[in-house]
Amino acid sequence: MRTCATFYRIVGYLALGVISASTQEPTPNQPATTQAAPPVSSAQPSSLPASASQIDLRLPLHPKSVRFAVIGDSGTGGSAQYEIAKEMEAYRELVGFDFVIMLGDNIYGGDSPKNFVRKFELPYKPLLDAGVKFYASLGNHDNPNERLYKLFNMGGERYYTFKKNDVAFFALDSNYMDPQQLSWLEQRLRDSNAAWKICYFHHPLYNNGKHHGADVDLRSLIAPLFEKYGVNAVFSGHEHIYERLNPVHGIYYFILGNSGQLMTHDLRKSEAVEAAFDSDRSFMIVEIAGDKLYFQTISRSGQTIDSDVLQRGK
Repeated sequence: MRTCATFYRIVGYLALGVISASTQEPTPNQPATTQAAPPVSSAQPSSLPASASQIDLRLPLHPKSVRFAVIGDSGTGGSAQYEIAKEMEAYRELVGFDFVIMLGDNIYGGDSPKNFVRKFELPYKPLLDAGVKFYASLGNHDNPNERLYKLFNMGGERYYTFKKNDVAFFALDSNYMDPQQLSWLEQRLRDSNAAWKICYFHHPLYNNGKHHGADVDLRSLIAPLFEKYGVNAVFSGHEHIYERLNPVHGIYYFILGNSGQLMTHDLRKSEAVEAAFDSDRSFMIVEIAGDKLYFQTISRSGQTIDSDVLQRGK
């Protein structure tokens, strides 16, 4: 059984007033539904994010497609996190994504209400005000009680699933992969009839970073389930870089752990790597339409560092 000491760290969030006992969607047994984000009024852009006319958009924006953003290891409260958030909002105004998946380490270094404000609510305020939902997974620097924080939409659970159109998402707790979670995961994957199955969690199963590397023990537990039940794509963080790997048994693996943190010169050369980036922060935008997954990875300065079209089942 894989455990992490962070899992056992208990803090009285209810007493602090950071969270309430009520939680928003999704619940483990009741998937969320897609809602279009309402338009927002334009604000004065900072000097960093690109204007709409300067954005190099690589997504086709098909009607009724599923569009979302991805961030990992984001919750530092530093200027780089805020700059990434501004770039995300600039792209949201064009793309219209209405939710974000979070790959863990959402709140670094503090359990007080002010940390949730400074490291989440303030940087992403324009997105939150536009109706964008954030669906978090837990990292090794996260308190497990973050599952009760309403704006993380975890339904009070360490792991959960939700569905957007014909895309099923499975958020896992890779800190503590106990038999109960494994049983839950197998049942949910087996029962899902979604065209796309996407899993996301903190610790990467494959990774060529020098600092952490791949979590081989975790891989032995869950990769066979991914392969057995037709998972299409996997997103992880933890290593403070961006990496896209060549498909493994037909599954696309992404590592995105540099939306707030950064580990420069952290990449090993490997033929297994399709694309990599470790010189600045980044985030992803993703569009799924039919059998195709379109993605674009964008740096803090607005540079497109990776983009492609991936075919389901290949």
